[in-house]
Amino acid sequence: MTKKKLSLVDRFLTIVEKVGNFLPHPATLFAGLAVLTIILSAIFANMGIESVKPGTGEVIAPFNLLTAEGLQKITMGMVKNFSGFAPLGTVLVALLGIGIAEGSGLIAAVIRGIVQNSNKVLNAMVLLIAAVATIALEPVWQKILIPILGIALIFFINNLNKRRPDIILTFIIVFSGILSNTASEVGYVLLVPLGAIMFLGAKRHPIAGMAAAFAGVSGGYSANLLIGTIDPLLAGISTEAAKIVAPAYEVSTLANLNFMMASVIFIAIAGTWVTHAIVEPRLGKYKGSDDMSSDDEEKIKDLSKNEKRGIIYASVAGIVFLLLLALTIIPESGPLRLLELPKGISSFADMEYTAVIKPFLKSVVAFIFLGAAFLGIAYGVGAKTFRSDEDVMNGMAESMKTLGSYIVLVFFAAQFIAYFNWTNLGLILAIEGANFLQALDMGTIPLLIAFIILAALINLVMGSASAKWTIMAPVFIPMFMYLGMSPELTQGAYRVGDSVTNIISPMMSYFALIIAFVQRYDKKAGIGTVVATMVPYSIIFFLIWTTLFIIWFSFGWPLGPESPMIFDPSNLGS
Repeated sequence: MTKKKLSLVDRFLTIVEKVGNFLPHPATLFAGLAVLTIILSAIFANMGIESVKPGTGEVIAPFNLLTAEGLQKITMGMVKNFSGFAPLGTVLVALLGIGIAEGSGLIAAVIRGIVQNSNKVLNAMVLLIAAVATIALEPVWQKILIPILGIALIFFINNLNKRRPDIILTFIIVFSGILSNTASEVGYVLLVPLGAIMFLGAKRHPIAGMAAAFAGVSGGYSANLLIGTIDPLLAGISTEAAKIVAPAYEVSTLANLNFMMASVIFIAIAGTWVTHAIVEPRLGKYKGSDDMSSDDEEKIKDLSKNEKRGIIYASVAGIVFLLLLALTIIPESGPLRLLELPKGISSFADMEYTAVIKPFLKSVVAFIFLGAAFLGIAYGVGAKTFRSDEDVMNGMAESMKTLGSYIVLVFFAAQFIAYFNWTNLGLILAIEGANFLQALDMGTIPLLIAFIILAALINLVMGSASAKWTIMAPVFIPMFMYLGMSPELTQGAYRVGDSVTNIISPMMSYFALIIAFVQRYDKKAGIGTVVATMVPYSIIFFLIWTTLFIIWFSFGWPLGPESPMIFDPSNLGS
């Protein structure tokens, strides 16, 4: 029997899978890197390797951790390294609130409601955005123009829904997938199979619906209209990395919010186009049974009376919560505004508004917890899924159960970053790497594109976003700071690269689950089937998202509140 010849794509995927499987558990990887850092510190210290810090002329030499002083730092600092690791507390606090919202059933009900009422949801979104823009914009002509454009867009959406409801359905599935990342990774478990069922109910290929949902959930992982659990996690790691060369530097949780909000519409449209233009024609007509199981019908049926009441309760709670937040920052006496004027400033009116509300911006993680908890409890009361305080606490406890492996990973990651900092290896690598890149004279834009590609390629063999960033950030953030690029800019570029290849990475933690979902409709499906279906999304997302990022950078638009793109290397000398 002759062996079937593998295609180039199959051979490539086999290599990716083998390389990925060869890698140890991320926690083991960080433990190994920590040990390696200790050994390298002794080697480089004994070799007498030194670097000169730009701006100050200070000579930087490696600190040998294989000494009595080094051993004391390791043993005495172990607990503090772990407990003081910036991402740990922020992720735990945010997920406690998300756990309440998820445990109440709010998140599942919202996703179902959005998918089932796509046209109404789009109309409501346009009205909301138009109303906010009209209030926020100053020139009168813009206040007049925005409502007119909003009405025109609603007319277009309703007309399109009459002629091509399939396009509206696809768009809302991709869009919902992107938004689902606010609640961590619930979209993988809930929305991906729901996308298949919705397409099956519309007499369309269910795998195409699954692909559209998967593209939004995983390919659009970093885009969102709201802050999700990934934002404080990455910002914490970026802060730790920036402190290698600038000890006082802090990366905000909102560091990339502006860019990621703008990305949503581009990724949603791109995902819709790929589904209709490439994926559905390639899959052809579905040859399986169009009959849905009772379980499937249960998932797509209209929201129950209790669920609708829960949504109303949560909506009212959300409005109240937003009003309370507004009262903390809009009045001049708001408690979450600066209490004292900075030196050299005579009036708050002379300051940027984002600078005036800095205490509020630094409290974002607290408001993720409070908002999710408030809305989740309101929904639980209305839907009768919460009947006592014990139910609320159980929801929080369930969210913590999923973090066991993450906490183990954080322990070793925190030690690695601390050792990397103590030994000065990160600083020396940043200085020498920056000098090398300056000698190449690539220019900022080619360098950013190359970094996005690097992040995308590494993502193929290492699935965890936090694990990859924990390795890459201590190297690239200091290096790029010496080249005049802010940590916020470097983090934004990483998030683009990390997202676009999620959907074709066999190492992504939910990839096996996606294969199982696909096999329900195609018994012969495997890794190659899923990757072949998702590659068009990955390519188009990479081209569009990278282009958007470069345009954003070229125009100098802020990536987020209090989030510069440019870093002045002369500040490293202070």
